[in-house]
Amino acid sequence: MRLPPAAAGRATLLRGLLALAPAALLKRAPAAALEGGQLAFQPSLTGKGYGKTEMDYSDFERTPSGVLFKDAKKGSGKSPEAGDRVVLDWSGYTIGYFGRPFESKQLRSLDGIEEGQAFLRFEVGGGTVIPALEQGVLGMSEGGVRQIVVTRPELGYPTSDPAHAKVGPKPSTFSGQRALDFVLQNQELIDKTLLFNVKVIRVDISKLQGTIIYLVRLEGGWGRVGVGVDVKRCGTMRNLMS
Repeated sequence: MRLPPAAAGRATLLRGLLALAPAALLKRAPAAALEGGQLAFQPSLTGKGYGKTEMDYSDFERTPSGVLFKDAKKGSGKSPEAGDRVVLDWSGYTIGYFGRPFESKQLRSLDGIEEGQAFLRFEVGGGTVIPALEQGVLGMSEGGVRQIVVTRPELGYPTSDPAHAKVGPKPSTFSGQRALDFVLQNQELIDKTLLFNVKVIRVDISKLQGTIIYLVRLEGGWGRVGVGVDVKRCGTMRNLMS
């Protein structure tokens, strides 16, 4: 059966589009994925060798552990080291999933939280915040502003603490907690990359800085004691400079 000229033209066009479809799809695939680039963390695709690639962070610096950071403003005050206490103003976004905020000034304002009430306070090296933040604040100074990107699960929130009670920062609002947990606890095809904007408000230098301290193996884990403490009963001890 012969088709009318108009119908024959449409059929030819359709066959041409179908032939080009695989090539068009291939062109849309991220170049990094075709070249074996770093894949974003998506639990359901772990170990399969394919998936969504990380966003382009060519303008960020990367630490040996994988923390990505970029300074928006250099500070001029004290710089934190291990053992120091820091006070941060912070915000957080699920940039791998629609860029939704889980901590921001707007969320705090809607919940009636005053400026400063949600500042993040922690001891550097104390293990009370995610590793990306503990590592990310090193090299900053008071007044400095930095963006920190978390692409790897070992640098972010631990799955063993879903309420973020032991390892923060915990969002200060209910809506923020829901936004964060939706991404962290979802095992489907969701990119779990997080962005933190942090500003160092204050650094309290540790009184032990510059002195010898000990980390002692106790029943509950490592415990820190000062010089002169009786450690004869402790089976393992290691020495470090604070």
